[in-house]
Amino acid sequence: MKDTEKAVAVLRSGGTILYPTDTVWGIGCDAGNREAVERIYQIKKRNEKQSMLVLVSDVDMLYRYVRQVPDIALQLLDVADKPLSIIYPDAENLAANIIADDGSVGIRAVKDDFCRQLIRTFGKPIVSTSANISGEKTPAVFAEISEEIKKAVDYVVLHRQNDRQPAKASSIIKLNADGTIRIIRP
Repeated sequence: MKDTEKAVAVLRSGGTILYPTDTVWGIGCDAGNREAVERIYQIKKRNEKQSMLVLVSDVDMLYRYVRQVPDIALQLLDVADKPLSIIYPDAENLAANIIADDGSVGIRAVKDDFCRQLIRTFGKPIVSTSANISGEKTPAVFAEISEEIKKAVDYVVLHRQNDRQPAKASSIIKLNADGTIRIIRP
């Protein structure tokens, strides 16, 4: 069984995975499964009031999880020269505990081939939160991920474990319902 197929089988069973994204390594699960999302909060020792991102394979998938995708979002995604996560108002069709109290959710349409294939094969968005205990330094490469995190997930993806090129987190912006934009992380 291929790496992608193993990861997808775990996601479909409600499990958690450790996987390379188009930015840093992430802890992931089915973004529509409340129990799986709760498990990630427990693995990270993170307060549920701190939001986590969701990854989609492309802009078409995005439309299924955000009530209204503003034109400005499409323009920003089109010109972004690095991974861009956008916090959209009015999230839908996701686990309630992945949606912020104000109804928003952070989503990134991935550009990485492996990650895109993983999400397409799964057929649904995947949670993505950095592979560290909340408050600790974000690992830039797989070798920096703690054994505690590796042991806590149900499956560790094999792809890119030997990469030594340090990864960087995405930029994050928030699109407000009134049309204003706020930069969260440049």
